[in-house]
Amino acid sequence: MKITVFGATGNVGARVINEAMLRGHEVTAVLRSNARANDFNPAVKVVIGHADNLEDVVKWSHGQDIVISATRPPQGEGRQLVDTAKALLSGLAQTKVRLLLVGGAASLIVPNSKGTLVLDDAQLVQAAWRDIALACFEQHKLCQANESVDWSYLSPPAVIKPGERTGIFRIGTDELLVNEQGISTISFEDFAIALLDEAESSQNSRKRFTVAY
Repeated sequence: MKITVFGATGNVGARVINEAMLRGHEVTAVLRSNARANDFNPAVKVVIGHADNLEDVVKWSHGQDIVISATRPPQGEGRQLVDTAKALLSGLAQTKVRLLLVGGAASLIVPNSKGTLVLDDAQLVQAAWRDIALACFEQHKLCQANESVDWSYLSPPAVIKPGERTGIFRIGTDELLVNEQGISTISFEDFAIALLDEAESSQNSRKRFTVAY
């Protein structure tokens, strides 16, 4: 597959590229500047562009099989996620390329809560992170309302951190996944596996899904 990755230098994006290369895919990494252009395998095509720029989305998605976006704005600038989603959906509507969007957990339902969203659970979303959670919520709504793009939206668990690549995890839909101890987590490495599995299988076309241990 020909895969374009926005957010290529982030925790998720970098691991997505590694996983894609392991599987023999052709990867284009879109960076915001040349500062980290030498961080990648020489086989990765490195280009400059912004996921919130419509022209860049069109340019770097043209001729590709899928775009994976794993961008994350600085704290306090969460609204960038909404702008990025708008640009991605508009650009890919033109090039007819699939979108696999790494979103947030805000719109997931808290287990055994009678429908409470993660967004509205103060233990899961503290005040300092509410703005970015709201942006993720709106980002998901934009996907749901879009009828022009073949999108999939991956919501992470409550905690995602560096760890091992095991390939063993659970897949859910609209409810936050927690284990028997009430913990909701996955490694970046296994999260990348879930993303590439979806890229290859299209099991969740025009749907949201989530993963966790």
